Amino acid sequence: MHSAAFAAVALATSLLGSTAALAQNRVTVTYTTPTGDRWNYPFNPTPGIRPTASVFGNEAGAAIFDNRDGQMTLIWNTNGDVPAGLPISAYFIKSARVTVEHASDLAIEYDNTTDPWQAFLPESDPNYVADPDPGQPIEIFGTGFRNGVTLATWQETTPFTVAGQSPLNPGVRSAYALGFNDVGEFVDVSNSVRDQVSPDPFATGFVEGLTPGEFIPIGSKCIFDLAIDNPLVQGYLQESLSAGRLSLSITSLAKVVQQGTVFPSFYCKESPLVAAGLAAPAKLELTVLVFTCAPADFDCDGSVGPTDLGILLGAWGTNSPQYDLNGDGTIDAADLGVLLGAWG
Repeated sequence: MHSAAFAAVALATSLLGSTAALAQNRVTVTYTTPTGDRWNYPFNPTPGIRPTASVFGNEAGAAIFDNRDGQMTLIWNTNGDVPAGLPISAYFIKSARVTVEHASDLAIEYDNTTDPWQAFLPESDPNYVADPDPGQPIEIFGTGFRNGVTLATWQETTPFTVAGQSPLNPGVRSAYALGFNDVGEFVDVSNSVRDQVSPDPFATGFVEGLTPGEFIPIGSKCIFDLAIDNPLVQGYLQESLSAGRLSLSITSLAKVVQQGTVFPSFYCKESPLVAAGLAAPAKLELTVLVFTCAPADFDCDGSVGPTDLGILLGAWGTNSPQYDLNGDGTIDAADLGVLLGAWG
């Protein structure tokens, strides 16, 4: 899951829209509230019902907590609007925008550029590099899962980590910000400073009408236009739509101190202000092309061949409707006959 290979396949398949074997369906959908939103922080005592979620870094140079300590995990069930279960190559995302509303007032300076990891080190560290601009950006990534938790099973109330594990330890959270390294591998970016990398986010938040360096007022919209031209981001979104669920994580290396109160925060769907219509939870706007493949073209490459045969044999004996070509409830020799009849 989450490899560079699926992105290459996806972008290649996106060019097949003119092929007779594919029918294109354009889906545009707006989710005005997420299925789930959570302040993904080790000491959140009320997961799933907290009115706001704050994002910030740990204390520079500290040995405890993830560098991206306070995260906001978002999830949307998309299968009611975008057909799920298709090969990832059947999806091509045209645009994807996430908008969250600032619940903190004049707490941080607006920064719409990625900062080097060295700027988060203590100034006494020999590798320290001064931040070239005021503030720290707010960034959005994918979401990865561990500790037996998966995209399908994660809920707002899922434990932060496994029983017996100290939440102070880095790298133990069950849901974490997922980015990619310089060789195209998806990795946990929660400890990017310790790992000495400056990961490329899926998007950096921008606020319309503000100049970098200005303090962000409460109610401002933080907008993330996901980098769909990046094959890895495109592939992550395609895989999510195939699964019928999309999860994203908002993070920041905003500099805070223990027990401090100055950090960016955003409204969750449980906020009383949201319920009263005075604030907005996270919104997702998505436009995707869905390519419906010819029967038996399981990999959606425009023809029925050895790859499709391998997929069918892998599902042999199951009742998966995706591969049940004759509709009798079982993947067996009858379905093989249908596939061979469509060969080529």
